[in-house]
This record gives sequence, structure tokens and C-alpha cells, in this order.
Amino acid sequence: MSTNHYVALPDSSRVPLDGARVIGPADPRAPLTVTVYLRRDPDAPPRPDLYELALQPPTRRTVPTDDEYAAVHRWRDTDLKAVETFAAEHRLAVSNENPLARSVQLTGTTGDVADAFRVTLARYRYHDARDNPRVYRGREGAVHVPEELSGVITGVFGLDDRPIGANLLIHRTDVSLPITAKAVPALPTGVFFPHQLAKPYTYPAGLDGTGQCIAVLAFNGETSPGVPSGGYSSDALRTYFTALGLPVPDITNVVIQNVGSPGNDPGPGDATADPFDSTDEIMLDLAVVGSLAPGAKIVVYFSKFTEQGWTDLVNQIATDTVNRPAVISSSYGNTEDGGPRWTPAGVANVDGVFINAGTKDISICCASGDDGSRDVHIGERAHADFPASSPHVLGVGGTHLVVQGGAVDQEIVWDDGPGARTGGGISRMFPVPPYQVGLTMPVAANPPHVHGRGVPDVSAVASRNTGVVVPNVDGVHVDLVGGTSASAPMWAALLARINQGLGHRVGFLNPLLYAHFATGVLRDITVGSNGAYPSGPGWDPCTGLGSPGGQQLMDGLKAL
Repeated sequence: MSTNHYVALPDSSRVPLDGARVIGPADPRAPLTVTVYLRRDPDAPPRPDLYELALQPPTRRTVPTDDEYAAVHRWRDTDLKAVETFAAEHRLAVSNENPLARSVQLTGTTGDVADAFRVTLARYRYHDARDNPRVYRGREGAVHVPEELSGVITGVFGLDDRPIGANLLIHRTDVSLPITAKAVPALPTGVFFPHQLAKPYTYPAGLDGTGQCIAVLAFNGETSPGVPSGGYSSDALRTYFTALGLPVPDITNVVIQNVGSPGNDPGPGDATADPFDSTDEIMLDLAVVGSLAPGAKIVVYFSKFTEQGWTDLVNQIATDTVNRPAVISSSYGNTEDGGPRWTPAGVANVDGVFINAGTKDISICCASGDDGSRDVHIGERAHADFPASSPHVLGVGGTHLVVQGGAVDQEIVWDDGPGARTGGGISRMFPVPPYQVGLTMPVAANPPHVHGRGVPDVSAVASRNTGVVVPNVDGVHVDLVGGTSASAPMWAALLARINQGLGHRVGFLNPLLYAHFATGVLRDITVGSNGAYPSGPGWDPCTGLGSPGGQQLMDGLKAL
């Protein structure tokens, strides 16, 4: 293959993070693995129309078989051979071929990889939103590919490893209670063990998610070498669920290869924990999902907070024919336009996977953010949070919940002040999707006040003052937490139970939700705001269409 003439890969251009400066070159001798994505075979059968599919009642919907999906999403064999030839010419090893995702990984020295894609890699230092010093390997400008591979390669991820996401969890540091397998602590007034929310939110009784698989996203790998970066303790979970009289969850781990995640790597769960340790987030997600869908299989997919980590993770889940997740729970996100984190190519890849997952009847529940309409700890401009802003996921906002006698007494927008209020707003990345056309929606609060996808779609309790009590990784304490990190897995567990009750997967719920259940099914939240946007009757950018009416939603879906 002639590699004399290179062209820029569309939508791959990078600029440094805000405030980042070069502190030296990347080590050219260090090993580096990138993931290369290829185009779909131009001669493959057409992809199903997701919106047409999603508007069909779940009980009468036909989704592609494995063979049909593989045929639609196949790569062209000659394209793969061309990439393999290109890799060999640059001393790069080819591994981890995923035909369903049309991806391969190329590994070599940093110098050889950089030369292959005509980029200059350097080390950059900056301070994050919480003023923590951080260093990443980065690049500026576009990735380049040989002219012969232009249009064949659609994305190259892993050259730049800047962090692009954050967990969306809020602690109440003044509440930490002892627990043993035989002694459940008395809770402060107004807070809940997760399973206690099944009654006020009318989760369908007699169902527990049996037969369903819930994928839980778990990002780690951001700490210094040798420092735990995030995971869970099976012993701590066993103590917690045993004390509550609940089954211990069936948990399987999947580690995304060669992206920098160590896998299950729990930290200490105390004040000595590294600020980049995601253990508390992972323990929260497993406690909520395991409590509200105790019969479901849980698969924890470990990856790293990078563009490569995200793209490889969601592609792995969507093409996993071993575990076959029915529902995905994501408690992570990043402001859409609050700094050059994502490339357009990365966003397009991830959103494309969400579409593909929808055609397989996989539901995706994404937290909408924890810092109100601004969605970032600095500045006051409004931002939507990605991936919740994707029109192909169920964006989940947060509420403040008061329960009396097992029933909802009051529920308002979660707003505990700056840094602790529900995310939501109007996307600048994505246009208004078909299912939101006709809604009374505000324009974006920032100039030029665009019309766009409204976030969130639904909501659930997130206030740390009326939050959930989950196990500490130490196995002897429980902690009070909140955030839309808690809300998203609540909806994931609910959809797993509804899937079981229907005998069919709900899949991409949004079109049916807005068309048939926009009123009278969910609990409309009409009091409060998240900063730039107020709540009100019907859909709003704080709590979407409202909080769960689980039995009513399942009954409505059955009746379609």
C-alpha cells in the first residue's frame, strides 16, 4: 500500500483542554494501543429504522436475529485486509477484531503509532474543575490516514487519552452507619434503602427482573499506578443484601481490553481514597440495581474515562452475544460543550452504537447530571450532559422525594444548591428528535438560543437529603448518597422488571413513552427549577415527563 499521500480523518481534530499546556513529548518507546473503526460494507442490507421499530408495541415487535444483525453491520473483507497491510507496514500488531462493531486494535510503540497516523503526541498538564492537577497524553489537529483508507477508516481512538467523563454521585458525608449481616441500622427520617422505593414508585409486584441482564457501566483507571481506581467488594455487597433479606446479586465482570482499565479494583471507601477512585459510584449502582431487580443478572463492564474507553465499551455491550444485556445503566457523563473533551467522530460513534443497540431492543438509561442547568462546576452558562443528551437513550433527571405510609406525599425538582441539583436542558449537539416534536419546549438558555433535543426524559429521587443508603466498600458501614447516579439505575431496574412482566423487551422506550404515556402514567413534577430552566406541567428540562409509575407503565405497554 502506498502511504505517501495522507488525508485528514473527518471530525477527528483536537485542541488542548482549557488551561492545558505541553510539559514534554510522549515517550516514543512506550507501548500504545489504538482502536480503529471501519465503515459498514456499502453492499450490506439496509439498517432497520429505529423509530419505526420502536413505535411498535414491545409484545408485537420483531427485532433482527443475530445473523441478520451481523449481515447488516458487517465490514468489507477487503477493507480489513487493507488495514492489516497498513498496520504491518508500520510495525503495528493487529488484535481484538470485533466484526460486529467493525473494530480492530493496533499496537506498537507510541512513536510508530504516531507516525502511522501522522500525529504529534505530547504530555499535557491542566487542573480539572475541582482544581486537581492532571496529566494526559494528547494531540492537536486531525488524525491522518493514507488516501487509500479514506472513507474506509471512520475513527481512530486512543491516541489522546484525556479524561472525558465524570461519575454523577453526591455524598451526605454526615451520614455513615454501621451494618452487619444480622443488624440493619435505623435510618434517618426521609431516606431509603433502595428496595423501599419499589412501593412508592409502584414497581410491578411479583416481578424481580428474572431472565433479564442489566449492564452497569464502570469507569476507572484514572489513579496513579498502584493506587486503587474503582470497583466493588463482593463481601460488602453480601453483607448488605443479607442484612436486608434480599438475594445477593449475580454479578459478572467484563473488562474492556487495552484501554487502561485494571478491572475490578476497589479502593478503601474512606477519606484516604484517591479523588479519582470510582468505587463509591460502582457500589451505588450495584446496590440500586441489585435491590430493585434482585432476580436480574448484572454484568459490570469496566473501562477507562477516555474517548477510546467509551467507544470500545458501548460497542462491546451492544455486540455482546454471551451476556446479551437487555438494559444498560450509565451513571456517568460530561457537559456537551464545556471544553474539547469529545471529538465529533467519537460522539457519532457512540450515538451510532446507541441506535444499533435500540434495534436489538436494548434500553439505555443515562444520568442527566448533578450540577443543574450549567452541568459543570465553573461558569453559569447552561449545558446539556452527554450521553444523556443523545436522542437514542432515556435521559434520567433527579427529584426530591417525600414518602408517607409507603406512598408519595410530595415530589419536587431536586435542587439542593449549586453542585447538587438535577441536570437538564436543551442540547446543542442534537436536534429535536421526532418524539419531542410538538412539545412545548424552551430554546437553549445560551445564545444563539437553539432548538434541540430536550433532556431529561424521566426522573427519580436524587436528592442526598431524601436519598438512598448503600454499602460502603469496607463492608461494615452504609452511606447516604444521591445524584442522578442513583436515578439512572432505578429506571434500569424498573425496565428489567417490566421486560419480565411483558415477556418482551421494552427496548428504546422514548417514542412510545412520548406518544402514549406523556400524561397520566408517570408522576408529573411541577415544582422547582434547576437554574436556567423551571419545571411545569408536562415535559420540562428538569424532570422530563416525571418519575416512575411502574405498574401503570407496564399496564399501558401491555395494552398497546
